[in-house]
Amino acid sequence: MKLATLNNGTRDGRLLIVSKDLTQAVYASSIVDTMIEAIENWADVETALTQKYKHLNDGSLKESFKFNPEKTMAPLPRCHQFVDASAFLNHGNIMEQAYDLDVKKTPGIPIIVQRQSDDFLGPHEDYPFPKEEDNCDFEGEYAVIVDDVPMGLSPEEIEPHIKLVTIINDVSMRAHLFRELEMGFGFINAKPATVFAPVAVTPDELGSSWRDGRIHLDMNVQRNGEWFGNPNGAGMDFSYGEILSHLSYNRNLGAGTIIGSGTVSSKDWKTVGSACLAERRALDIIEFGECRTEFLKYGERMRFEVFGEDGGSVFGAIDHKMVPCSK
Repeated sequence: MKLATLNNGTRDGRLLIVSKDLTQAVYASSIVDTMIEAIENWADVETALTQKYKHLNDGSLKESFKFNPEKTMAPLPRCHQFVDASAFLNHGNIMEQAYDLDVKKTPGIPIIVQRQSDDFLGPHEDYPFPKEEDNCDFEGEYAVIVDDVPMGLSPEEIEPHIKLVTIINDVSMRAHLFRELEMGFGFINAKPATVFAPVAVTPDELGSSWRDGRIHLDMNVQRNGEWFGNPNGAGMDFSYGEILSHLSYNRNLGAGTIIGSGTVSSKDWKTVGSACLAERRALDIIEFGECRTEFLKYGERMRFEVFGEDGGSVFGAIDHKMVPCSK
């Protein structure tokens, strides 16, 4: 099943059921009005939503209409908790090698950080930021959304609580990052609003590409229409089940909690490129002894998209422009 949220001028938008090929949509309001209501009542609404999704795909719904991703918000426009991981250890290893960092890591413990969850951007909204000197970066990531998760579950027990999957551009402002890391708490200025794809999908939509708690598909990244990278999600050192099990060790997770994978990264970077500028700049240092890749400037356009086993776009595309912040 594929779901999206129409921007209707309200904070939570209006829930849409979207066809598998992303061409048609239908309002879900005969079942549930918003995504947050759906995920909080998933056991009660899943069957009806799935049935309507099947009818949409077979063309039997007269009330269907053309799906326009440019009119969507983030699939879940706001939630109670967004947690971002750094589950691709290759990304961190590259940064440590390039900048001679001594990062204290505990074997078997995923790296995670609390993030803001009240200001998500839609896939085609311009992305405003105050200054180019903030060193704006992009990060192509996968993300999952869970229903209510009780504390203390094993990775295997917790995976069925993953109800939706999507992709994000987890924008970073690198000029602030090391200062905030050294302060020892968390990110504020270094991590502004996150951008979401137009559609979130149930894991079964990924077919065999969803296994071992990972998305075995390429994250295709373009900068100004040019290929930047296509690393695969299979390279996560920690599965989503393992991340969630650690996160919920001694706490319950509320329905609608979002967990990001961290920057998708591959050891085969010379072939598949990267999904963020910081990694590419670190690879510049390793290979050439200097950074040759610039941070984002105003007017640049980013695109992120994932294609499934059938060759079709799974989540639709994040396709947005970087712009000055209007005060």
